[in-house]
Amino acid sequence: MSVRNPITIEVLETLDAIDRRGSFAKASEELNKATSAVSYAVQKLEEQLDISLFQRQGRRSVLTPAGQLILQEGRTILSATSRLANSAKEVATGWEPKIRIAMESTLDSSVLFGVLADFLEQHENVEIDLIESVLSGGWEALDQDRVELIIGVPGPVPSQKGFRTQVLGESELVPVIAASHEHAAIANDADALAIALPKLRRVITHDTARFDVPRSAGLSSDKLNTPMLSFYVQNIDQKLEAILAGIGIGHLPRNRIQQYLEDGKLKELNIVREANNYENYMAWKMINKGKGLQVLIKQLMEAQW
Repeated sequence: MSVRNPITIEVLETLDAIDRRGSFAKASEELNKATSAVSYAVQKLEEQLDISLFQRQGRRSVLTPAGQLILQEGRTILSATSRLANSAKEVATGWEPKIRIAMESTLDSSVLFGVLADFLEQHENVEIDLIESVLSGGWEALDQDRVELIIGVPGPVPSQKGFRTQVLGESELVPVIAASHEHAAIANDADALAIALPKLRRVITHDTARFDVPRSAGLSSDKLNTPMLSFYVQNIDQKLEAILAGIGIGHLPRNRIQQYLEDGKLKELNIVREANNYENYMAWKMINKGKGLQVLIKQLMEAQW
């Protein structure tokens, strides 16, 4: 007679909630269960496996090494069951329950959120999961099926990946310095800048690609043929704030900083450079036929970017 596996989907969801929320009480709120029911589920599993799953650290309930192993593998199972449920619903109705989107950090998000608001008003049962990407990160996320749609990503378009693309518009990256920076006075002096440039710290956004070779754009050491002081940030908003604070210099999208240029808080650097205009793409996989995705793509194509 076979013994029933005590590790069920329900108990994995319980362990996941406790780990994320940090306590049995908060996990019970999320799961809409009594705290005693959550505690009993964990205690029962510990007894059946003859191991301890949690230990107390201050006010938090923290997984033991054995508990961490179960949850790490368990989250893979939870993810797989979620995909299975979504796939079944999509096969039955043609409408995917969730659309995952990667938005390029430099994109003006106001247009995107306007389109999403209209889309969700018409299709309220579709869930949107939006993440931010930088440079190669969006293409990689689409290729690895972490998202169904990428918006505002820069070229070049990867070849032989089965991607369908649409150009949304063109962006201009502007090299700038804060008016408060100690070298702001020479922002328009090309000769003085040529001398000072190698010593100025660059503010750089991390490429969100995990496995492909990361790349950078703008004032890089390759172009200057000299070692470079760098200050790395996660997205374009952090980059703007770092430059405004006088930490360093860098390229920013003109459409995001025009007001700062007009107010005099930022100054454009007068440096000899190649054109920094680039096309923004929207892309998705040709094999993805979800009705929700197709409707959303159509609305995004009709928007004024």
